[in-house]
Amino acid sequence: MSELVFLLIVTHITIICVTLFLHRGQAHKAITFHPILSHFMRLWLWLTTGMVTKEWVAVHRSHHRFVDTPEDPHSPHYFGIWHVLFGGAFLYTKYTRNTEIIKTYGVGTPDDWLERNVYGKYSYIGILIMLCIDIILFGFIGFGIWLCQMAWIPFWAAGVVNGIGHYWGYRNGNAKDESRNVVPVDFLVGGELLHNNHHLDPANPKLSIKWYEFDIGWMYFKIFEFFKLARLR
Repeated sequence: MSELVFLLIVTHITIICVTLFLHRGQAHKAITFHPILSHFMRLWLWLTTGMVTKEWVAVHRSHHRFVDTPEDPHSPHYFGIWHVLFGGAFLYTKYTRNTEIIKTYGVGTPDDWLERNVYGKYSYIGILIMLCIDIILFGFIGFGIWLCQMAWIPFWAAGVVNGIGHYWGYRNGNAKDESRNVVPVDFLVGGELLHNNHHLDPANPKLSIKWYEFDIGWMYFKIFEFFKLARLR
């Protein structure tokens, strides 16, 4: 039971770091964080995903720039829903190899010593450290926990949000793409499946519009804001 609780907590923290730090903070520059919280989220993402901030931001900005066109990094209307849903991580990795895209759309992301010499340069080291932590805490079961951690973002963020979020659900407005809202599953991905809302107003850090839509990422932002750890730009 403790293993399941641990898994749910750590994967939830990862989702919150992705939606607040990578998405709303870095990609869209809608919010900013206290340096301590910002560095914690960078460290956590390094340990649990191995993703490089500049690459993630560049791919996401490219998605908005070329949304639901053949140049979109992960449109289910061009790659197919099943390809994006179960192979979204491979599409993401393929796009990060385009150095021109990363250079063009990854501007404004952290470029300090840690990013250049640790997080960006040795992205795989973090997830190996996480593997060691899981095994130390839970023994052999820790390996299974680690596998779930490693699959969490590739499936839910790269697959479900990018796939289902542009394929099935309802719309609150006619964005110039196929974005959709999916509730209540959005809770599992930090509010990110309020996807049509986001595409209607990408710079807005609050993803909910209707009374029945719950953006848990926004709830966490308001908590951080109360404690002077985050603010709107």
